[in-house]
Amino acid sequence: MDFNPYDPTLHQDPYPTYRRLRDEFPLHYNPKLNFWTLSRYADVFEALQKPDLYCSARGVAVGIEGPTDAVAAVPLLIMLDRPRHTQLRALVSRAFTPRRIAALEPRIRTIARDLMDAFWEQPEADLVRDFSGPLPTTVIAELLGIPGEDRKWFKQKSTEISQFDPTNPGSIHPASNEAGPAAELAQYLTAVLEERRKQPRDDLLSALLEAEIDGEMLTPGELLGFSFLLLVAGNETTTNLISNAAILLDRHPEQRQKLLDDPSLIGVAVEEFLRFDPPVQGLARTTTREVSIHDVSIPENSKVLLLFASANRDERRIADPDRFDVTREPNPHLGFGFGTHFCLGASLARLEARVAYEELLARLPHFHLKNTRVDRLCSGPIRGALRLPILTGR
Repeated sequence: MDFNPYDPTLHQDPYPTYRRLRDEFPLHYNPKLNFWTLSRYADVFEALQKPDLYCSARGVAVGIEGPTDAVAAVPLLIMLDRPRHTQLRALVSRAFTPRRIAALEPRIRTIARDLMDAFWEQPEADLVRDFSGPLPTTVIAELLGIPGEDRKWFKQKSTEISQFDPTNPGSIHPASNEAGPAAELAQYLTAVLEERRKQPRDDLLSALLEAEIDGEMLTPGELLGFSFLLLVAGNETTTNLISNAAILLDRHPEQRQKLLDDPSLIGVAVEEFLRFDPPVQGLARTTTREVSIHDVSIPENSKVLLLFASANRDERRIADPDRFDVTREPNPHLGFGFGTHFCLGASLARLEARVAYEELLARLPHFHLKNTRVDRLCSGPIRGALRLPILTGR
């Protein structure tokens, strides 16, 4: 078996391949791209609990030999290890406390309703362009204090950054290209941070500029890394969470009906969206020493892809895992990872997805996808849709 997460044919339905990996190749090695894959829940969960053995600082994507110079110059939280990761995460966590996130709900609901007002009367719309894209983009932009006229541009750049294929000679990893979208976004954020340094405002960027860790201010690189990660991860993954959920509800009308009959289930349903078809399929780690798994030795300094999406379908841990059930409880999915690198924005993503479907199903309970085949993102770790033309059902 030759498992390649960048194979475009895999993106249409990767789950049969994941099942084969779990059953026949629970530890799989790809010699062309030089990485290992863990696909069973127990193995992925154990690796996530051992950040000292499976480190993040050498990159979280496979097929790329370590972080590029451009990435190394901008430290991203997801690519830091202890102790600096612990210090920086504690700082940023102050902006994502349960109380602060809960206080955002009225504004998120207003944004969702305004977006619905703009397209719900149309007989046909694009869910990505008109709803799942601009909703999280607007939320994170307002938190950071990004001007409204720039939000469409940075949404485009974050989407471009999430798409790369190192197996395709014509595809350049965005973070390694000095003229690519990552560099453009970094230049933009550098200018915004400099403006906030001169004229602070009541936004997250200004708060980061004033923040201290053990009496020291954040470095320019750390400030840029925070801003960059929040803009990209703060909207791209939530966009795909909302989009993937629309596909699931379209293909499982009986489950959609349960939410229409009892909207209070939508919060529980969000967890099933995250389990059944998560926006982040997996992330890589690098071994800091030799490790033995399934009677095979993985050498030190080896890339290991942790397949969250496969673990979420592992019948060894999840009962009847291939059944989509919006009432499933408990739901121990790994859609947000686990351990020290558990997704910092998980509570915000959950809130945005819940509000999105409370508003969408209330206004367009009978929407349907226009096409049976989804035009998928070209990205290894990210699963989502480039566009989702829908019939509003009106």
